[in-house]
Amino acid sequence: MILYEYPFNERLRTYLRLEQLFRRLGELIPRSHALDHHFALVTIFEIMDVAARADLKSDVLKDIEKHKHQLDSYRGNPSISEAALDAVIAQLDHCFTALNTQNGKSGHALTENDWLMSIRSRVGIPGGTCGFDLPAYYAWQHRDVAYRQNALQEWASTLAPMAESIYVLLKLLRDSGVPQKVAAERGQFQQNLPQGRTFQLLRLRMDPSLGLIPEISGNRLIVSVRLMRQEADGRLHSCAEDAAFELTLCA
Repeated sequence: MILYEYPFNERLRTYLRLEQLFRRLGELIPRSHALDHHFALVTIFEIMDVAARADLKSDVLKDIEKHKHQLDSYRGNPSISEAALDAVIAQLDHCFTALNTQNGKSGHALTENDWLMSIRSRVGIPGGTCGFDLPAYYAWQHRDVAYRQNALQEWASTLAPMAESIYVLLKLLRDSGVPQKVAAERGQFQQNLPQGRTFQLLRLRMDPSLGLIPEISGNRLIVSVRLMRQEADGRLHSCAEDAAFELTLCA
């Protein structure tokens, strides 16, 4: 099954973009090839660019506080495990403290490293990190694997509080949804959203054997899914056949 996700607000779009970048970074650092480590460094710079948004850190801290208050309200509920509740709240407390005590934006400490910033200024230029442009970086790429990995892990550690916070918040949000099986008639599906609830994320699972691609749109009132098929010319064309998929709305 292929899982598609559609965020309903700009804050969540930022969270999902960061999650994708953090996961990519986690895949690239353990690898051994210098090219993988080059793209790990590029990913660190991309995370810094996304995290440069002025209100991102405060948004994450507010969301952590919001979830803590919601979870505290479940205390005394006989259907809720106190031990599990305490564990999640402790994790949120840890994320809040680690992020709140970090000075400035995520990755701000790296901006004081002139060597890294010289590379960052060149990565946006096609071919801008060639050996003749950045000989020191070219030499770094020829250092042994363990040295490069240790350096990348040290630089990535400045981003760890934000990464852990994003992972925890998105997991709590995804766990709040209840999957339902729905059908798109003649390739079209629409659903009015219940009033009184603010949904933040739509998750859609579809069988890849159907060969269909969902185009999702939505707002606080309605969600719409149009099923498309990629033809031999590479373009997407509307599908006019019935198809079923799994839909989850997360508040």
